[in-house]
Amino acid sequence: MLKEIKYVQSTADLLCSESEVEAAIDKMAQKINLVLADCNPLILCVINGGIVAAGKLLTRLTMPLNIDAINASRYQNQTSGGSIEWILKPATPLKGRTILIIDDILDEGLTLAAIYQYCLEQGAVSVYSAVLVDKILGHDKPVKADFIGLALENRYLFGYGMDYKGYLRNAPGIYACKENDKDIS
Repeated sequence: MLKEIKYVQSTADLLCSESEVEAAIDKMAQKINLVLADCNPLILCVINGGIVAAGKLLTRLTMPLNIDAINASRYQNQTSGGSIEWILKPATPLKGRTILIIDDILDEGLTLAAIYQYCLEQGAVSVYSAVLVDKILGHDKPVKADFIGLALENRYLFGYGMDYKGYLRNAPGIYACKENDKDIS
């Protein structure tokens, strides 16, 4: 597996440098600070992908807030999604709260839509979402993010929380696999 990971990493295209991603996170934080300034939000970090984006955003947010996590995954360290698997639900009650869901990427939107619906079913008064990357697919998605760092082309991406088969989330930038690399086994 490590041979495959090293190959993918060495052949990938850099789409956004670390400084470009950090600038996008700064802009997202500014918008979130304006919109949620007086909302006492509960931040829900989508595990595992949202860890990096949430960590980077949290230190830039200026309002009082609480943090919790949620894990609803379609990928389970694979390169294509399946049915949604609920792995972790928040311990903090959502009833009466303003929720900000933070995730790494809005791809097809099925996972984010499921999390959004879960928050409403639990009694959240409002639900917002922030994604580091909104993938340009050329068709409507079941949900739109309220705060978007970068809109990027429809390629298999890794870095800043996004992974390749569970690896490369820690890459210092956003990379795209070569078109045939996502199917290496």
